[in-house]
Amino acid sequence: MPATASTRTALRRGIVAAAALPLLIGALASCGYGSEATKDEPKTADAADAGKKLSASEVRIGYFPNLTHATALVGLQEGLIEKELSGTKIKPQSFNAGPSEIEALNGGSLDIGFIGPSPSINGYVKSKGSNLRIISGSASGGVKLVVNPDKIKTLDDLKGKKIATPQKGNTQDVAFLNWISEKGWKVDPESGKGDVSVVRTDNKVTPDAFKQGSIDGAWVPEPTASKLVSDGGSVLLDETALWPDKKFVITNIIVSQKFLKEHPDVVEAVLRGTVKTNEWIHANQDKAKASANARLEAEGGKPLDAKVIDPAWPSIAITDDPLAATLKTQSEWAVKAKLIEQPDLAGIYDLTLLNKVLKAAGKPEVSDAGLGAK
Repeated sequence: MPATASTRTALRRGIVAAAALPLLIGALASCGYGSEATKDEPKTADAADAGKKLSASEVRIGYFPNLTHATALVGLQEGLIEKELSGTKIKPQSFNAGPSEIEALNGGSLDIGFIGPSPSINGYVKSKGSNLRIISGSASGGVKLVVNPDKIKTLDDLKGKKIATPQKGNTQDVAFLNWISEKGWKVDPESGKGDVSVVRTDNKVTPDAFKQGSIDGAWVPEPTASKLVSDGGSVLLDETALWPDKKFVITNIIVSQKFLKEHPDVVEAVLRGTVKTNEWIHANQDKAKASANARLEAEGGKPLDAKVIDPAWPSIAITDDPLAATLKTQSEWAVKAKLIEQPDLAGIYDLTLLNKVLKAAGKPEVSDAGLGAK
């Protein structure tokens, strides 16, 4: 029997509705932290390119379960990075220290990573410039010197005390050794022994060491700093105060040069996701803080207490700018501390794709401080 006009119309409506259903399901599935959190997501024209398949089926992204890696925590939790990937799957990997993340990048088991400046420098130098590129910034600040106020009341009181840093040669360790040298005090960078005892202690155990009295304080990133404060510590110095513009890189985004060369479209999509994540964080501070905490809970089994996350969160500045000039300074500190030889950092940055993404979003481009890939 021939179809009537009304039958044909109904049939067409059914086809359109059926075609729209997978898109609706996909959109709902991409929401990571509660339905309410997606209301203020930045609108994205690029994500509509979403039908275009990218050149890699998956991208392996590494990060630390630290608030200084908030772009990764929120971007993954909210699905804001995944949304830009047109079906390319994200394989997230959590790390506790920079060297292990660099090793994964070197070994080919990681494509893109959120990481501090010191491991970025070490990884680049050890591979003689053949391994990684810094492709974006992510965070500034969020590092504090917290002490036992019964033992240490002024900065001069640090002499003769035991102060923890997360790891020999890591970003905080280098900054603390430089601060000690500027005080005119001496410390052996290898052993940590000297006028101040620098005790290299994993951030996970630093709060217990502080409570037990085996250390007198710590130069550490958030949220460890605020955990120590919640255990009776006092902030004696915020590292931000030591920098001329009160900005210094604490977290970069790096990429394997091989992955960048073979899959620039995927790298660009990830950067669109991180830029939009940072925009969302700035526009939704409370939701972003809750989202980061939800990701930390998923990583470690329990969220941060309000008395820890509330003071920690505002001390971290989220940024797309890699603050390249400050990485140069941190490199000079590591050389001065004799932790590394004078490095050739020419080519450590490739901000081409980031600046393309920023320009398309109507945002100012950022500088590589003369350390860009030629």
